Amino acid sequence: MTAQQSRQIRSTITAEGKLRLNLETTSVPAPQANEVLIRVQATPINPSDLGLLIGPADVGSLQVSGSADDPVVTMDVPKAMLPALAARLNESMPVGNEGAGEVVAAGSGAEHLIGKIVGIAGGAMYSEYVVKPAAACLVMNQGTSAEQAASCFVNPLTSLCMVETMRKENHTGLVHTAAASNLGQMLVKICKADNVPLVTIVRKPEQVKILQDLGAEHICNSSDPDFMEQLVKALSATGATLAFDAIGGGELASQILAGMETAANLNAKEYSRYGSTVHKQVYIYGGLDRSPTVLKRSYGMIWSVGGWLLTPFLQGLGQEKVQQLRQRVVNEIDTTFASHYDKRLTMAEALSADAIQAYSKQATGTKYLITP
Repeated sequence: MTAQQSRQIRSTITAEGKLRLNLETTSVPAPQANEVLIRVQATPINPSDLGLLIGPADVGSLQVSGSADDPVVTMDVPKAMLPALAARLNESMPVGNEGAGEVVAAGSGAEHLIGKIVGIAGGAMYSEYVVKPAAACLVMNQGTSAEQAASCFVNPLTSLCMVETMRKENHTGLVHTAAASNLGQMLVKICKADNVPLVTIVRKPEQVKILQDLGAEHICNSSDPDFMEQLVKALSATGATLAFDAIGGGELASQILAGMETAANLNAKEYSRYGSTVHKQVYIYGGLDRSPTVLKRSYGMIWSVGGWLLTPFLQGLGQEKVQQLRQRVVNEIDTTFASHYDKRLTMAEALSADAIQAYSKQATGTKYLITP
């Protein structure tokens, strides 16, 4: 079999401080033993994709040249950010963490996947065709479409692994921010099914309604004047001492820790000047707010704030457990792990000024799908 020509979205940051997005035609090699060639039919724009696609570029400086079918996007990158980007300067990099499509060819040992719809993660998914190891593919059940399978890795496995983290670290309940997101809605469904106490935090009344309709029990609106009272009540009722924060910046992580401390002290039998003996943990796993994380220490001495990333956690779970989680995603792809998309874009449309300005805002509950 000869190499397959494929267009894909590429992102380059130059040493002069310019971001360039464009479409390039590349040669996709023929699949070797235990590899498959996938015609990509659907691939989402996740917040995690924006780090490579746009990075720290100033969207306000965006300019588009070229044609509608072959656009070229440029933006300015702050000079102060260039040292941190040294490893990618002047490198044209393919984008797209996950997606789904039909297997159209296979090397020896993987022929049984031809014609199957598979989900895949591993980069370069904003492409017409990709070659990937057969073992990395999530093979969908008969009748599952590529669009249903497009977001079968990042959000489903992140939400499942939040619960696994809770169990591994001996917590008994969870807190989740930006909880009306696609991922947040999945977590609500998982926690209901698995009887895990969950406190959800949102910032708009319409987001409260989304979670109420899903059956979420403890919903706190951070925009309400009595937010801290809502939070302490929910934390006291659930005993949740582990939070996953998608916001990152501002004071929300600190407020959660303070609420956990207050809830713990409600049941304390004696006063301690060092605070409660309950360990309180906040993991920051997103950056919807890029401002500094502000910690106003009013929650004793037994607490932690750290970062959390899906891939390293999966690597520590073991192959058997990971396979169990993957199979649950396949079986519940149109229920627990269903994703809803607000707009579908071709690759060229994804590089239009209007589209970039829209998806770069990372608005909760708004999700874009590229259909190569």
